[in-house]
Amino acid sequence: MKTLIIGANGQVGKQLVEKLAKNSDVTPIAVIRKDEQKPYFDGLNVEARILDLEDDLPAYESVFKDVDSVIFTAGSGGSTGADKTMLIDLDAAVKTIDTAKKVGIKRFVMVSSFDTTRNAIQEADAGFRPYVVAKHYADNVLRAAGLDYTIVHPGILSDDAETGTVKVAETLEVAKITRADVSEVLKTVIENDNTVGKEFQVVNGDTAIADAIGRL
Repeated sequence: MKTLIIGANGQVGKQLVEKLAKNSDVTPIAVIRKDEQKPYFDGLNVEARILDLEDDLPAYESVFKDVDSVIFTAGSGGSTGADKTMLIDLDAAVKTIDTAKKVGIKRFVMVSSFDTTRNAIQEADAGFRPYVVAKHYADNVLRAAGLDYTIVHPGILSDDAETGTVKVAETLEVAKITRADVSEVLKTVIENDNTVGKEFQVVNGDTAIADAIGRL
């Protein structure tokens, strides 16, 4: 199975691509924004396709060829304003969903925010609220799209060393999870069909990732 990784040059995306390239039957295809990012993926013998996520649908269609699934792990980043958040975390996510539908890709994995409920929007501070709004509506679009989706809601991201263990449930108390563990969760999700049609929150815990995802 070939999987298109949207946001492959991000911190989670890079680790996910590397894990899939080195130890999986799933073949990653990295979607990156510029040629200068390509050498990293060349070093992994991973195909990289160029796409500016702010481009319109025809540009998306040109890179969504000969793939079986999509993982959306792109984000505008914490230093951008609400405008970029809406363009990447909402509009680019919806364009990715729409393009997957148009070209016949059924499997779609979305990396969301920890809590994207209406209550979370109301409770978020002013600076964080646009991000929660964007993820809220992107998640809603995916749920209604008729795709074989999984929505992953990671906790507070950290750069600590990978633990290999997590806690997974529909709702959890917010806690940290390493970016490395998120990448392993995504790898495990795309490798297992039992995750289709499900969404879950995930933080670091005491259960091996393969076991936690296998019990969904």
